[in-house]
Amino acid sequence: MFTLLAVAVILVVLVVVILSRPEDFSITRSATMSVAPQAVFPQVNDLHNWPGWSPWAKLDPNMKMTFTGPEVGTGAAYAWSGNSKVGEGRMTIMESRANELVKIKLEFMKPFTATNASEFTFQPQSSQTNVTWSMTGKRNFMMKAMSLVMNMDKMLGGQFEQGLAQMKAIAEAGR
Repeated sequence: MFTLLAVAVILVVLVVVILSRPEDFSITRSATMSVAPQAVFPQVNDLHNWPGWSPWAKLDPNMKMTFTGPEVGTGAAYAWSGNSKVGEGRMTIMESRANELVKIKLEFMKPFTATNASEFTFQPQSSQTNVTWSMTGKRNFMMKAMSLVMNMDKMLGGQFEQGLAQMKAIAEAGR
């Protein structure tokens, strides 16, 4: 009886700790590229370019990709379905301002469901461009529980850094 009560207390404390975790999350990384904004902006604004630099595209070479809507800019969409490392989802460009900003709606279906917002900004700095990639969203109960043992900023932030480095290499090679 005592053991059952102790387990129940531990579970209640665990649930309270999980529920007390922050609901909102934000991940942001930046990279300075030795090109003008117009040289790097198309890497984001044209979803057909994403497989060349996206860190997730490299995780599943057999990933199925479907493009819908306009070729570039607002309304362009990209759906993917792949292995357990990339899952399944869709992203849609919600706003595009040439050489300045791309806002994206991210909808994940597998391995978990979530809807997040991603944003790329392009800030000119003399002959260079500072590209900032951010993602914001809400954590559900399961994501809050996972945050007890996984640091999402470090995990996804590292992938953002990898993607920005690959984008930089492509943009600078095309100067």
